[in-house]
Amino acid sequence: MSYKTERDLHRMLRHQELIESSLSFVSGSEDFIRDNDIFPSGRTESDVMRGLRYPNGTGVVAGVTSIGDVDGYDLKDGKKIPRKGRLFYRGVSIEDLIQSCIREDRFGFEETVYLLLFGQLPTASQLEDFQVLMARWSQLPGYFSEDMILRSPNKNIMNKLASCILALHSHDGEAENRSLENELFKSFRMVARTPTIVAHSYAAKRHYFDKDSLYLHRPRTDLSVAQNFLYTLRKDSKFDDDEAKLLDLCMILHAEHGGGNNSTFACRVLTSTGTDFYSSIAAAVGSLKGFRHGGANIKVVEMMQYLRNAVRDWKDDGQVKDQLVRILNRELGDGTGLIYGMGHAVYTLSDPRAEILKQFSRHLAEKRGMVDQLDFIESVERLAPQVFQEVRGIDKPICANVDLYSGFVYRLLGIPTDLYTAIFASARMAGWCAHRMEECCADDPRIIRPAYKTICKRGAYVPLADRS
Repeated sequence: MSYKTERDLHRMLRHQELIESSLSFVSGSEDFIRDNDIFPSGRTESDVMRGLRYPNGTGVVAGVTSIGDVDGYDLKDGKKIPRKGRLFYRGVSIEDLIQSCIREDRFGFEETVYLLLFGQLPTASQLEDFQVLMARWSQLPGYFSEDMILRSPNKNIMNKLASCILALHSHDGEAENRSLENELFKSFRMVARTPTIVAHSYAAKRHYFDKDSLYLHRPRTDLSVAQNFLYTLRKDSKFDDDEAKLLDLCMILHAEHGGGNNSTFACRVLTSTGTDFYSSIAAAVGSLKGFRHGGANIKVVEMMQYLRNAVRDWKDDGQVKDQLVRILNRELGDGTGLIYGMGHAVYTLSDPRAEILKQFSRHLAEKRGMVDQLDFIESVERLAPQVFQEVRGIDKPICANVDLYSGFVYRLLGIPTDLYTAIFASARMAGWCAHRMEECCADDPRIIRPAYKTICKRGAYVPLADRS
């Protein structure tokens, strides 16, 4: 390593000393864990609902919403009765939305955004006007990509997306205007711009960290959101209709999932404080990044790679089960003991999003010669519940969730793993914005502030000279 000047060398050495000095404060990790482990050995205080969930697995009701309905079980005498999962946007079944688009051979994400933001399905002329506006607002502010993306690239696209969202506050002369009209305008502009930010952020990441050529494509006003994403992402800007329609399908399925999911709740929590649009949306992005939330789609891809390497015959159920047992026993995979893509907080017998992706990805999988990989994923879906029951004695229904199949779909589309969660965010932006507006419209706005039970023991202050 070389340094331009002696001053640069001294600055680096002082920085290293500061790091080493700081690390010395956290060297006593055992003491730190002892003082901060509030539930040792898994013990839970009887009146504390961990994860805001009751012992029967149902969520603690924190509010009401008319935007999305995640319906996965019936409740009878305090017990969950499993049944086939359903998902509704503003009361409209997700299956009906998608079947309409397929039947009419058209893109449907823009229609979905309109439904979520405005609360009703658009007429043909309204949809046409809205599609034009979405395409026009997909352009970023002047020199935004150069100043905010290329000058400060980030290896993690989700973090870059969050920082770009916050930076857009500086480009909005009405950033602190919380009127409904302004919130609505910010919302569809943000939905339109997010895929462009994601594509340009990935281009910067490839160039500066992967040492690849730099190319930036501006979105076109004659393309849909899904088409524009593929157009701006790919070096040659080429894509076919099957690819764009499948991506559009993914975006429809990811656009909304009720008010209780972590990222939407995070958006509503920040909105309840009275903060600005960009701060609340950036918080939702940070939440979605987590591997227990949207980042699980990347974890599924990693897990499936472990399984593919460990299973010699993908069609042998015995071999697949053996390796799933190893995952649960923390002997294979990332060591967490989690089978990613299986199980959901609400869905019991099925996740409608997973069912739809599995159904409509097969055509492109056949074209790509990747049917064997899809079959392998389906075998994991079929065998994992058996393994949970045999290894951990869990006899409740465990279904595949959307993450089990979304990563595979993105692989079919040739989309890099770095972008899986960011595509999720590009779609869910519609739901976040709708929930923020709903929170802003409350007649009796209140800051969301749950209680935490304090369990620390009281102690006397010890003078500095007497401390050992």
